[in-house]
Amino acid sequence: MTIDFAVERIDYISLSGPDELLSKELMSPFVWQEPDDARLHLLVRAVPPNKDMQKTESGRIWYGRSSSDGMVFHMDAAPCIVPGPGPMDIRGCEDPTVVQTNDGYVVLYTGVDASGTGHMLYATGKELSSLSKQGVALPDTKSENNVKEATVLRDGDVWRLLYEYAHNGHSLISLTFGEGVAGPWHEQPDPFGLRKGHWDSYHLSTGPLWRGDPDMPVMFYNGADENTDWGIGWVAFSPDLGRVIARSNEPLISPPNDVDGPRDIAFSASLVDNEGTLWLYYSRNDRELRRATIRRSR
Repeated sequence: MTIDFAVERIDYISLSGPDELLSKELMSPFVWQEPDDARLHLLVRAVPPNKDMQKTESGRIWYGRSSSDGMVFHMDAAPCIVPGPGPMDIRGCEDPTVVQTNDGYVVLYTGVDASGTGHMLYATGKELSSLSKQGVALPDTKSENNVKEATVLRDGDVWRLLYEYAHNGHSLISLTFGEGVAGPWHEQPDPFGLRKGHWDSYHLSTGPLWRGDPDMPVMFYNGADENTDWGIGWVAFSPDLGRVIARSNEPLISPPNDVDGPRDIAFSASLVDNEGTLWLYYSRNDRELRRATIRRSR
């Protein structure tokens, strides 16, 4: 099957809110739209800009809303998920993913413990301003270090969870099927792997799924070479995510060509389908928020 995508434009995303947030470095922008609501909603990770402070806190998660243009988000006065008091996220809260349910919201996030190990945790609530931490969503039995970056595909009572895990010095992507947000989970073969000699030869990380064609879900994933220059590409799957149909040879959003230059990171986090025009929200250099407007070109 022939499929491809093209980036039409890239825009800066800005926030308005308290100085406590605006002084931070921003990443992991999870943006979504709710039924019968023209506004867009955002959860974002905010990280202290001071490297010494990052040794004790890797981030906290804030909530905000924008108008229908999805360009400027007005943030709450205080974060909705903060580190602790439990040990599994005492050092930081990262990588939010929102799932709407009949009871409100489920937010999967990465909790970082005192040793720097990441755990996939979750919180629930009727409102994003009053979430309650529930504990572990997915045990990190498959990973050597970190389980993070949840991407969820739900079909009725079946949860399909794609996530990043660490193995032999690489970041890889795994797939597991579950009966709810906390499982029990049934691990599947990795949906796709590294490609020697390509831009995604050394690391992979999950990105958002597009279901514009229900017979061919597409993930806009993150990949890096051995220099850890991250770019964003895409991969198309069969409906059960068990088979790759097509995959981009080059990234849609590229790291720099000069490998000796400053380190550059483009890392996708969420996708909004605006009547066939795709808005891909991502972070740049682990500090700025961007949005790429993407169209399917064939």
